[in-house]
Parts: sequence; C-alpha cells; structure tokens
Amino acid sequence: MGFMIIILTTTNLIITDVQALSDSKQIVLDAWTLVNEGFYDPEKFNEIGWKKIRQKTLQKQIESTEEAYLAIEDMLKPLDDPYTRLLRPKDYELLKSSNLGSEINGVGIQLGTDETTGAIKVISTLGGSPAEEAGILSGDLIEAVNGQLTSELGLANTASKLRGEKGTKVLVMISSDGVTKEIDLERRSVDLRPVRTKRLREEAHTIGYLRITQFSESVPKRIEEALVELQEKEVEAIILDLRNNSGGLVSSGIAVADSFLDESLIVETQNRNGIKDSIVSQTASLFEGPMVTLVNKGTASASEILAGALQDNERSVLIGKQTYGKGVIQSLKSLNETSGIAITVASYLTPNGNNIQDRGITPDVILDLPEAQDFGNSEDTWLKNAEIYLTSILDIDEESNNKLNLDLEIITTDVD
Repeated sequence: MGFMIIILTTTNLIITDVQALSDSKQIVLDAWTLVNEGFYDPEKFNEIGWKKIRQKTLQKQIESTEEAYLAIEDMLKPLDDPYTRLLRPKDYELLKSSNLGSEINGVGIQLGTDETTGAIKVISTLGGSPAEEAGILSGDLIEAVNGQLTSELGLANTASKLRGEKGTKVLVMISSDGVTKEIDLERRSVDLRPVRTKRLREEAHTIGYLRITQFSESVPKRIEEALVELQEKEVEAIILDLRNNSGGLVSSGIAVADSFLDESLIVETQNRNGIKDSIVSQTASLFEGPMVTLVNKGTASASEILAGALQDNERSVLIGKQTYGKGVIQSLKSLNETSGIAITVASYLTPNGNNIQDRGITPDVILDLPEAQDFGNSEDTWLKNAEIYLTSILDIDEESNNKLNLDLEIITTDVD
C-alpha cells in the first residue's frame, strides 16, 4: 500500500505517490544492510560499488520470496567470498540442526570452494556417511549433481541438491587426481554424533582416544563429560582426533581449547576496523597429561583454531597433514522466520600471530601414509603412529620418575 506526500511550494502544489517497499524487496534490503554493517572487508565495497549494487538490485522486479532470494544471491556474488552467502529455508534449517548436533538427511559431504579456480570441492566426509563409504576424499572436486554443473549451481545450491529425503538417490560426478567418475549415492540419516571416545591399550600404558567430528553447541559439555570418563578409566595420555572436522561453531571450538589450556592465549580475532580481540583460557584445564592431535586437509575453521592454540602453546604435538586453511569467521543472521544469511565478520590469528587463511597449519610430524577409511579402527595407521609417539613420551616420563625416585632414595640413605 502506498502513502501520499504533499509538498507545498511558493508556486504550486505537488502530490507524490510513494510506494512502500514490498515484503520481498524488504528482505533484499535487510540482507544488504546486514552485510554492509558486518562484512569484515569494507574496502571491498568501494571496489565493487556496493551502494550502486543495492540501487540496481532494488530496481528489479521482486514480487516473490524466490525472486528475493535470487536477487540476494546475485547481489552477493561481487563480494567474491564463498562464505558470505544466503541460506534458503532448507539450508538454514540444516545449519541450525547441525549446530545443535542432531541428524540430517543427505550423503555426508562438507563442501568448500577452491580459492584459485572457484571449483566446488570436498572439505571432508562425515564418519559412517554414504560419501565416506563410497570412498570420496577431502580435496575431491564435485563437478556435477544430477547432471547439473556445480560451476553453474554454486556452493549453496550444490549443497542443497545433495540433501533430500531419506532413501532417495543422487548422482554425483567426482573428479579426483584428474580422473572423473560418477557415483550414485543414496541419501540417509547421517549421525552427527560429534564426540566419540574409547580407551586404547598400548603395551604398559592406557591412552584415551577422543574424536570430534564437528563443533556443535553441545560439544563443550560432551568434552567435559568425556574427559571425566576417560580419567576415571585412568588414561595417561589423550589422542585428540580432528581429522575431517570442517568446523562449526567457533565458540564451541574455543571452549574445547579452554578445556586443555591454563591461562593461555587461544586465538586473536580481527574485525573490519582492525581491532584485535584476544581470547584467553581460564585458570584450570580438565586434563593435563600428554596429548597428540591428529589433523588432515579436512581439518578446517574452528578445528584449526583449536589445533593452532594447542600447537602454539606447546600443549599438543600435531601429527598428520597440512590443514585446510580457513581463517575467517562467519556470523549467522536471520532474514525472516525461515531463511538467513551467513556473513564473514572477522579473521583470526593463532597465538603466535599466524594467519592460516588459504595456508593451513603445518603439523609437527607429517605422515606420508594412506588415511584410514574408518578413523579410529584397528587399521588406522595414523592412529597407530600417534599411539607409538605417546607411548615413547610416557616411557621417558616413567624413566625420569624412576630416576627421581632413585635419587631420593640415595639422598635419604646418605642422610641416615
């Protein structure tokens, strides 16, 4: 509905009919405003003519929610940031569900984009998912979904097409090391159980295995419970497995780092104004024994924050391969009751000041070994290497303690 503005001048009377923004156009304007207020690189706005983009977008015919979504997606493209993106209702609901640590229906692929080519690639596959069982690996490129090229679909639409009703199938074209093949995957409920533990026996020592598959809202509390459980089982050391953990809630990753560090810098975040915010752990850690952390090229975002904090504070040795290299942080905002927008609002630095965007974190010990199809099983050679490493540390500590006890006995004898 419009409203009338009456303008009186010395010569005439002008009556103008001004139309209020439709609900659909208001969604577009809200999206523009949220990005304008929060995007971490405002210099980009000048490069692309951000205000002119708003003007041109609002001049379009936008009379439905679908037209609004298409307009927002077109509006965001010039930012050239795959992480600042519209979340349509299905994607928005999925993201909220995964952050709560429940189940989703899909094939279990976590996607990203290649910074050089823009191609859609696999960051990681979820444990026990159809994608993992089919042998899809981190770094594989998704060329097409059900015959539609991902270069035309883009990241969000590719992810959306991979999801669907349980029991339905989706045809995925995968490119790996120059070889292209089609894989028929059946969608099913994928267990997002984010924290998994078990006790390992290695010769004379007991080691705890702690795997985090993603950082959802419930993870910090589950880690606390897991550490209590493992220590009740008298574990002497812990293997933290962050392989194929593509991130999730940054706050969750920081809270887990807090569980292992004493009054130490976890991460520094830098916002659009260049202001750094230092996040420091609390006074007491929940476990103080030796640690090894397993990482690979599927280790990204919040899991890289955790790995970087443990490595830079010399709390844990990192073993595996170079991590993914996602050093920017997104904020999730609602557009209406069913959709949202993810906006890159900050970058982060590890405690030693390292910016890992597009670089990743280099492990202390690099493993040139095939990765297991099922992380944590008896055939997992990476896990076996971590066990051997921890056992050597425990043996050295044991020898040192024995020597100390022997020295004390000698001192006591001399005094007598």
